[in-house]
Amino acid sequence: QVNFVVCQLFALLAAVWFRTYLHSSKTSPFIRHVVATLLGLYLALFCFGWYALHFVIQSGISYYIMIVIGVENMHKYCFVFALGYLTVCQITRVYIFDYGQYSADFSGPMMIITQKITSLAFEIHDGMFRKNEDLTPSQRCLAVRRMPSLLEYLSYNCNFMGILAGPLCSYKDYITFIEGRSYQLQQSEANGKEDTKYEQTDPSPNIAVAQKLLICGLSLFFHMTITKTLPVEYNIDDNFRATASWPVRFFYLYVSLMAARPKYYFAWTLADAINNAAGFGFRGYDKNGATRWDLISNLRIQQIEFSTSFKMFLDNWNIQTALWLKRVCYERATFSPTIQTFILSAIWHGVYPGYYLTFLTGVLMTLAARAIRNNIRHFFVETPAVKLCYDIITWMATQVAISYTVVPFVLLSVKPSFTFYSSCYFCLHIVSILVLLVLPLKRTQKGSKKHESIQPVWSKKLEEDVLQKNSYSTTNNSFSQNQEITCRYQALKQ
Repeated sequence: QVNFVVCQLFALLAAVWFRTYLHSSKTSPFIRHVVATLLGLYLALFCFGWYALHFVIQSGISYYIMIVIGVENMHKYCFVFALGYLTVCQITRVYIFDYGQYSADFSGPMMIITQKITSLAFEIHDGMFRKNEDLTPSQRCLAVRRMPSLLEYLSYNCNFMGILAGPLCSYKDYITFIEGRSYQLQQSEANGKEDTKYEQTDPSPNIAVAQKLLICGLSLFFHMTITKTLPVEYNIDDNFRATASWPVRFFYLYVSLMAARPKYYFAWTLADAINNAAGFGFRGYDKNGATRWDLISNLRIQQIEFSTSFKMFLDNWNIQTALWLKRVCYERATFSPTIQTFILSAIWHGVYPGYYLTFLTGVLMTLAARAIRNNIRHFFVETPAVKLCYDIITWMATQVAISYTVVPFVLLSVKPSFTFYSSCYFCLHIVSILVLLVLPLKRTQKGSKKHESIQPVWSKKLEEDVLQKNSYSTTNNSFSQNQEITCRYQALKQ
């Protein structure tokens, strides 16, 4: 963990240097690719030793598969190989070397590289094999029209800005950043029209980086001082279960899981700041002319903590992974896309049984939450006072349900996970099943159209932001297509 933090701080300094002295206006894309790759491999070697060779091996074999198999089927072979190689490494690390180890391990960066390998394989397949009219708008925009060189491929997978903690970015966005090419952006007006065009400029990321480093500092302080005093394991303590009342137990469940989140806030926000410091991550300008450095942001903390639905929580947590699941699984699944997406997410996360318990529970919770929302929400949006009460109740329910669902994700093993669920008498599992048996999954006709655009009272402005950005959830029946992506690539032809 110390190695990880030290390497990320070094990467932050390197990013400032990279933007200042190797700016695209001062040097060639070749030099930028070489430096970004070598620095990334150096950081990986420093942090993980010779285990870093796995990054090169996985990327190298995947590139060989792309070249040899051809664009028609390479996405399938790359997907199976990359995910299989990652799983083998996770099994080796977990069951042979160090079960339950939370410190930084080499499979973490491999998870990001696996995302990049598979997403790029699908993008090349879409761009070089499938017909343009067969693609969805987002697939058409992300499609890659030429095979990347080996250097470009390694740079994309192993650059120093994202090798340790990501986040995932599209290949086109990364190449555009390295080559310094400007492209057309459109500004989304309040009335929904997109008619104001302007070219990308090169604004300073200093304010955005400073803000994100402040969030990192607060998250780290919270993690170091509060998290250890509220261990998740205390939820299965025999004395606590025997003496605490149900309200107390559920309140501790919520605060202990909330206290477990700052370490993710720290790692993902720091990774985002590193990319921004290098000049990567600029989305454009909002309608007020303010810069937006959230192109590859991985979370939105305020929306997470004030989520009023399962969907809203998942939309704002690990955003780039959610987009990856959407692009390689949900959009392409021929049956049960929600279930398939949850299973892929569990496999990608690792081989701890707790992951599978969490994601299987998540399927139940997701479907039940959708059924409840579709069938009763329209009864509670007539007046602001009633809507506020509804939002408060759904916020409480969402936070408890999320905490209940992710306990196995933290405990990892089967026995403590079942100890927790049995101590709660599997109450939310039973409630979810009953809801699915009683309520239809489809939205009821009454009020469905009239109220579907009404936002939660305290988070109306926040959700407007969410809808303007890449929005995805494993809980959605249909995924919103990101119009900003379409605009971003209108003049970027490869």
